[in-house]
This record gives sequence, structure tokens and C-alpha cells, in this order.
Amino acid sequence: MTRELPLALPERPAAGGRAGLRLPDPVPIEAGTDDAFAIEIHAKSILNRVPSASRVPMEWTINPYRGCGHACRYCFARNTHTYLDLDAGHDFDSKIVVKVNAAALLRRELASPSWTGAPIAMGTNTDPYQRAEGRYRIMREILAVLRDHANPFSILTKGTLILRDLDLILAAAEVTRVSVAVSVGSVDERLWRDVEPGAPSPLRRLDVVRRFADAGLGCSVLMAPILPGLSDSPEQIDRTVAAILEAGAANLTPLVLHLRPGAREWYHRWLSREHPRLLPLYERLYRNGAYAPRSYQSYVVDLVEAAKRRHGGSRAPERNFREVSEAPAREARADQLSLL
Repeated sequence: MTRELPLALPERPAAGGRAGLRLPDPVPIEAGTDDAFAIEIHAKSILNRVPSASRVPMEWTINPYRGCGHACRYCFARNTHTYLDLDAGHDFDSKIVVKVNAAALLRRELASPSWTGAPIAMGTNTDPYQRAEGRYRIMREILAVLRDHANPFSILTKGTLILRDLDLILAAAEVTRVSVAVSVGSVDERLWRDVEPGAPSPLRRLDVVRRFADAGLGCSVLMAPILPGLSDSPEQIDRTVAAILEAGAANLTPLVLHLRPGAREWYHRWLSREHPRLLPLYERLYRNGAYAPRSYQSYVVDLVEAAKRRHGGSRAPERNFREVSEAPAREARADQLSLL
């Protein structure tokens, strides 16, 4: 017997919350919903150490925001909002916690004698270039600190606002190792409007890839998430891969949708309303947990690899974009120019 995905979001916890955080009065901002607010806080620290049991290719992260105005139905970080006495659904999309002192904290923490200069990953939880960043400019300050300390870093984003900071990213790449990636799961404009209502369009994100390629730094694409029954047909994958390669992506990594608690319920609510015919498929694929079966993931990856071959993509194994290159980007660009 298959188990149905839960239909309701978990109830909001009682006042006080597991984080013990009393949130200040919100400030109206522009985001993916009409009633979005920023909640400004002064954090106690900004560098987060990733537990070794996580088995991810980064040890340290920075997240200047909690919640995300991109309002992606599937965002795996949704459940973190429940730690703040906020819900994983609409609150996550519309109540954005802003760590206004992030850059000052980072400058202090990188200056510590115990800091070893390890690579720092950004965009691991919520998007650092969501719409609130246009108002607060925290990432620009963070990048200046990373440049000043020549500390390697990587960024993953859907936000075209990253182009505002292209000058700082290039300056940092002259003195340290830098990696940038954009996520584009599909180039279907209708699907984008439905499932990522607050994010820039996929075609605008691919313009970011072009701009970084033209600047000589290069930009990877995380083809994610690929949505079962919505963006996983051979024709859809072929169209998306062709657009990504045409934009000049440094590499392309496909990832199938995974549904953790919080995201699972919110996505299911949307799916029930907009695509009820797909409920049996999702109940079958995700009945045993957050990840689709390996057989389905392999099927999708094979489709992507076949499309890459058709459109002239590299046959070399794709490196993880979080594994920043060993040489500063300046040297890599010089090598590229010598080939022309």
C-alpha cells in the first residue's frame, strides 16, 4: 500500500520557538508575494560550520537571509522557518529575516587567528540574491570582505542581481579561488511562473551565465530541480540543455527534485491544486522519503547526458561547482586567452 503525501502544513509551534528568538517589527519590502516584510536582526555569528555527517562538498557557509522571496514551491529550506515560530509556507515566502550585521561579523571572524582560510559557500540554504538584497546590499559588503581577505568562495543563485556585483566578484577572482553557479531547472516560462513566482525568468538567468562567460570567469549551471511529470520529458530536457549550453555554461549538473519536510507539504498542496493528475506519480516516487528512487534519477541523468552529446556539450565528468578551482581565475583566463 502506498502512503499519501501529507496534505497539510505542520501547525505553527507555540510562542517561544525552538530558536528562542523574539523577532522585531517587520519592514515592508518587495518580494515574490504582495505582503512581504523584512525582519531585521543582529546575528551573533555569520560563519556556519557544516556537520561532517552532511556529506556535502563544503565545510563553511554564509546565509545572510532566512526565508526567500523567490517563493519556489519546492524549496528545501522551508522547514527552517518553523524554528522562528513562522510557518514553512507563506511565511517563508513573505517574512524574510535579514542579518543586517553580516558583513561586519564576517570581517571579524575572518580576522580571527583560528580562521584557516577555508572556502565559504553561499546560496546553500536561501538565495543570497533574492529581492531583499536589492534593498540591503549585504552580499556586496560580504564580497568586499572576502576579497580583502583573499578567501575562496562559491555562490549559487537564481538572482540576476548578482550582475550588480560582477566587478567585486572579478576583483576577488584576481586574488583567490571563486566559483559561481546559477540554477535553471527548465526553460518553460509557464512552469517558471507557476513554480518559482518570485524568481527571475530562466532566460534572464541564462543571461547571467553569458555575462560571466564574457567576463572570463565562467559560470556553472545546476539544472535543478527537474520536476517529475512537469519538466522531465525528453523534449523538455533537450530544450533546457540546449539553452544552457548555448549560454556558455562552464559545466552542467542535473538534479532531480527532492522533497524534505516543510517543502514536501507546501509543494503537495500546490500540486494538488494545479496538477492533481500527477499525485499518483509523486506518491509512488516519494513514498519512501525525500528522494526519488535511484532508477528514476539515473533515467533523468541519462536523458541529460544524451542531450549534452547532441548539442556539443563536454563528455568529461562534470566537477562540482562548489569545489572551487585550485588556481585563481586570473590564471585560468590567461590560459584560455592563450588558446585563441
